[in-house]
Amino acid sequence: MTFKQKIHTHYLQLVQDRIDVFKDMIVALTEDSKNDAKGSAGDKHETALSMMHIEQEKLNRKLREVLSQKAVLDKIDATTIAKTIIVGSLVKANGIYLYLSAALPKINIEGINVIALSPQSPLGNKLMGNEVGFSFEINGTKYLIESVE
Repeated sequence: MTFKQKIHTHYLQLVQDRIDVFKDMIVALTEDSKNDAKGSAGDKHETALSMMHIEQEKLNRKLREVLSQKAVLDKIDATTIAKTIIVGSLVKANGIYLYLSAALPKINIEGINVIALSPQSPLGNKLMGNEVGFSFEINGTKYLIESVE
């Protein structure tokens, strides 16, 4: 497995783990609200149900966000190597590894930090369509593309 494939696999697992956690939390909240509905009445009960509903909406929003990140990752073929930067490219710029996919947490693979960023982010947008040797500046920081996988 190549370094880029390891990164892609790691991010897929990370996103799947988050999906599982959010689904479990939603199920638990649903169960709690059903159990609470059986034995309570009055204002306190209504307030508790309302709070559970708000929490459930928040979790559903987060779940949709993570599902959209997974959809982006699912479309990427980690074996593809392009000369120009596309979604799914692993770019080394200024000694930093950047994985163009979705905005996800920084990870460490084989002792190397990797940052996943969205092509819509300011840095991702500047990288898209360029190749090794391209240099640019964002917020006073100069970047030089050293490699593209």
